Amino acid sequence: MNRARRVLRRLAPRTLRGRLSLVALTTAALLMTILTVVFNAVMDRHLRHQTDDELRSRAAAVATTVDTTGPRVRVLETVNDRLLDANVWIYAGTRLLEKPPSATAGDPPTRAADRLAAQPRDACATVQAHGHRSVRLCAQRVPGGRATATVVTALDLTPYRSSADTLLVGSLVLDAVMLGCTYVLTRLAVGRALRPVRTMTDQATQWSAVGSDERFGAEGHPVELARLGVSLDALLDRIRTVLRHEQQLTGELSHELRTPLTRIVMELDWWRARPRTDAETRATQEVIAEAAQSMRVICDTLLNDARENALNPATVPGTTDILPVLNRLLQRLDTPDQVKTAVDTQAPVLEAGVVPAPLERILSPLLDNAARYAHSRVTVSARRIPGAVRIDVVDDGPGVPETFRDELFQPGRRADPGDGHDGAGLGLPLARRLARAVGGEVSYDPRHTPGARFTVSLPAG
Repeated sequence: MNRARRVLRRLAPRTLRGRLSLVALTTAALLMTILTVVFNAVMDRHLRHQTDDELRSRAAAVATTVDTTGPRVRVLETVNDRLLDANVWIYAGTRLLEKPPSATAGDPPTRAADRLAAQPRDACATVQAHGHRSVRLCAQRVPGGRATATVVTALDLTPYRSSADTLLVGSLVLDAVMLGCTYVLTRLAVGRALRPVRTMTDQATQWSAVGSDERFGAEGHPVELARLGVSLDALLDRIRTVLRHEQQLTGELSHELRTPLTRIVMELDWWRARPRTDAETRATQEVIAEAAQSMRVICDTLLNDARENALNPATVPGTTDILPVLNRLLQRLDTPDQVKTAVDTQAPVLEAGVVPAPLERILSPLLDNAARYAHSRVTVSARRIPGAVRIDVVDDGPGVPETFRDELFQPGRRADPGDGHDGAGLGLPLARRLARAVGGEVSYDPRHTPGARFTVSLPAG
């Protein structure tokens, strides 16, 4: 059974057009088979009725030559006696009076005529004669006074069978032609109907590979293709979103890992510049280990955020004291010699409802930008407000140009790419995205002058 199924599965068409064509061919073959059987059955019955009518007409003609008015049955001689005697049996009761010249007492037609003459009513029968011929016989009673006669006529069915066989062969040939035309036309029709689907599939493949903005839409298409277009458009939107997130994650990882990698490279260059004492070597190793740990935290934070798990407050609750994190970030902050940093807070403990790793990734871009553009001072103030914690990062630099403020938090945008400062325009969008992921916000205060002030609002711990 399993082997037969495997063979049938292997023989089944693999394309939708082939399968639909096979279904149409099978359905047409079943329908034509039924119609052919019904047609030939009706024609066979019609030919049989036609034969019986012919036999009854001949029997009625022969009955005119039979006299049953007297005490005995007499057969009258006529001009066309030989024509009337051909394939005719005449009985008086069950006694045979006349029979065809070619008939013998024991042949099948004569025996069938005897049986029909013995029956009390008119009847017909079909027998096989010599030479595989079919002969149809019908008996008709000739009523009289004291005597009753029976006329049995016979007719060779070979011409009728030949006509029936010709009709059968003709119907089979017609069925074969119709099935061939059905298969060809079905393949052409299905192929034409599926051509737009194939075109849409090729276009969707091309567009998904490059994240194109092209879409199919639902206008100008049949209902089925419109639904397919809507589904493909939704799929293309999701693919484009995934590609955009992938590019964003790659850029953010590159942006965030640049600082610890720079520290590692600088420490290694400094250590290899000349022989170092054991204490200096251990200090270099500690800096490299700290930078490597920072890289690991950055990777874990961003990857967890990409999976939408680590930064969901409902699934990863936690609180963090902000002040130690600020002090640690400021110690690691690479600032020019003329720029001073300070932390302004009145509370010895200030907890936010976020775990340390995301908090560092939110604050690091703001502190890096402040140190990069400040003229002499960077001030970080932290305080509690109703239901939240607010952190202000303020510098006395040139501030954000008014024409650029609408694009400030868009990925990859910089106010002046040629200002000589390193950056890819990804830090601020990352900080805002991570803050919003934990229920907070990062905003810019355009009214603050001189310099720039960025505000971080986080849920209170």
